[in-house]
Amino acid sequence: MILINDPADAPPGPKVVAIGSFDGVHLGHRALLARALALARERHLPLLVYTFDPPTKVFTQGAPVLSTLSEKAELLASAGAEIVLAVPFDAAFARRSKEAFLAELATLEPAAIVVGEDFRFGRGRAGGPEDLAAVAPTEAVPLLKLGGEPVKSSRIRALLEAGDVEAARHLLGYPYRVRGVVVPGDRRGRALGFPTANLAVPRQKALPPGVFAVWVEHGGKRTGGVANVGVRPTFGDDGTRRLEVHLLEPTPELYGEELAVEFVARLRPEKAFESPEALRRQIQSDVEAARRRLYGH
Repeated sequence: MILINDPADAPPGPKVVAIGSFDGVHLGHRALLARALALARERHLPLLVYTFDPPTKVFTQGAPVLSTLSEKAELLASAGAEIVLAVPFDAAFARRSKEAFLAELATLEPAAIVVGEDFRFGRGRAGGPEDLAAVAPTEAVPLLKLGGEPVKSSRIRALLEAGDVEAARHLLGYPYRVRGVVVPGDRRGRALGFPTANLAVPRQKALPPGVFAVWVEHGGKRTGGVANVGVRPTFGDDGTRRLEVHLLEPTPELYGEELAVEFVARLRPEKAFESPEALRRQIQSDVEAARRRLYGH
């Protein structure tokens, strides 16, 4: 898979082009991409996915991201993309006219274009699928519905903000994951008998609040764990939402390693405790609950 950020760098020749923000590459996105891939294979052409970095709502509304650019690229490649064009979305891009967007799109030599039925583009969201047809034959794929509502990134963000990682998984088609590099912490978990890995997570990445049973991938290994995402109210921290993970199996020091945390189930919301000892007892209960959920005992 080729990742580029400038249309001028796209390989020459005809191709099928799928366009969208594709934040999270959820089941609705995958339905669109499956149609685009089918067209590409029918015509023996490469599939180019035209996306935005950051996703439009992250820039315009300050929404958190479901997938970083590297995560999105991996997900798009798994859906069949051969070329990912991740155009920087900034104030200048947001001001571009629909005509300018169409002119640049034409330079990609699309033989066919595939978008969602709600796709809009250009200043003031002036353009739609009907305008794309002036560049190449265009298919507007209907929105996928689950539970009577469209599968959309905004719906998944709301579920994650509520801590409902299981419902989010149902719409994503895979468990929600967060990657981060282990950095030194204040060692409070170690003092309580439950050492934790503190993860530095990309600032805009969505973090579901609460205490969770998780799987953690590191160094080619997969280990069960308990993750806490929150502001650590027992210790009166500064209110910044943090991710820390206690691994259920002994591990060496992980400083500097990248961990991938896969959220399985929420065990409870974060809350303040009357003392560190009360917190220690609760963590022990959380560990036992996570073991039951992950290992069945």
